[in-house]
Amino acid sequence: QVQLVESGGGLVQPGGSLRLSCAASGFTSGYYVIAWFRQAPGKEREGVSCISWGDGRAHYADSLKGRFTISRDNAKNTVYLIMNSLKPEDTGFYYCAADPAGLGPAACDIEYAYWGQGTQVTVSS
Repeated sequence: QVQLVESGGGLVQPGGSLRLSCAASGFTSGYYVIAWFRQAPGKEREGVSCISWGDGRAHYADSLKGRFTISRDNAKNTVYLIMNSLKPEDTGFYYCAADPAGLGPAACDIEYAYWGQGTQVTVSS
């Protein structure tokens, strides 16, 4: 059974940085795609970024390119989301998700089979 556990959220001032972690277990192949989503209060969930577990190919939401970086450490079974130059509008609950379908033509826009519990990020002065 795949399990995902997020950590690293918290309160940060505008302009600051955070690194979120998604610790994964139970992967049965190297073809998983792992994604980060976020949901702000009163808004729909939106995709942030995704990465191929096998070869590290990554995609980003256009609005976040240049500020957010996704990476993975296969030895630690962990995917990271490094968020720089944070803005109040980045506030929300951040989730990681995984699917064994791999990173294909649809990029991050797929149905994910596994979800973590999420971690809160608050950007405020």
